[in-house]
Amino acid sequence: MNPMSMDRDEPSSLLSFSTNHPLEQFVLLAKGAKGFACAELIKQVLEAPGVHVFGELLEMPNIKELETGAYATHYKTLNLFAYGTYKEYLENKADYLELTPAQCKKLQHLTIATLATQEKCIPYSVLLKELDIKNVRDLEDLIIEAIYADIIHGKLDQECKRVEVDVALGRDARLEDASGIADVLADWCNACEAVLNSVDRHIQRANHHKQKALRHQQAIEQEITYIKKTLKTQSENDDSGAGGGSETHSAPKKNSGKGKTPRNAAKFWQKNT
Repeated sequence: MNPMSMDRDEPSSLLSFSTNHPLEQFVLLAKGAKGFACAELIKQVLEAPGVHVFGELLEMPNIKELETGAYATHYKTLNLFAYGTYKEYLENKADYLELTPAQCKKLQHLTIATLATQEKCIPYSVLLKELDIKNVRDLEDLIIEAIYADIIHGKLDQECKRVEVDVALGRDARLEDASGIADVLADWCNACEAVLNSVDRHIQRANHHKQKALRHQQAIEQEITYIKKTLKTQSENDDSGAGGGSETHSAPKKNSGKGKTPRNAAKFWQKNT
């Protein structure tokens, strides 16, 4: 069957139709689907593994046609998966399709991603309430599944009973959320600018200390050079002085060698007298 066309009697099997992007196959099929085929397409995309964003599909004209009429519930459910949480589903079940276990789990995963955008350390108590889970063991299993599915990256802190999120999947954003996103980005830019200014100040301070240290080192080296020269000059002067003194003292020895010994000198004196 041509994958671009879907009819009421023979819906296409989407799981066997592979493309590079998980949602792309559904977007392509939505171009040729109408009415019931679009409704069945929505059911499949909500359960398809690896599909966690739905904004592009919601923008398809054939899907928008379901907003009113017999398949409005399908359209609302698709909106729920794009923007909503599991708690919203529980509070208004009559407005949505009855979800399968796989769809429930996917919506719970998406809810964790939404909570992660609000706080990076999510207490178990909040998750238990938002996800309608009765015990911690089941909650931790769900979180681990979300980590392996690349919904969030983080770790479980079982001692403090919370999940610490490093990175979370970005969900679809409504047009009315644009101003809030712009404010967040503006705050982020301001924070980055403040950090850069602080780094610049630290660099300037470090350069100042470096120049000061270099000047101090040069002064020490000059002082060492001066001291070496002074010591060398003093040593040369001492050597010169020591050399002159040795010649003065050697003269008497030389003369004493030619003269008489003390005993002979005494005999000489007695003889002459």
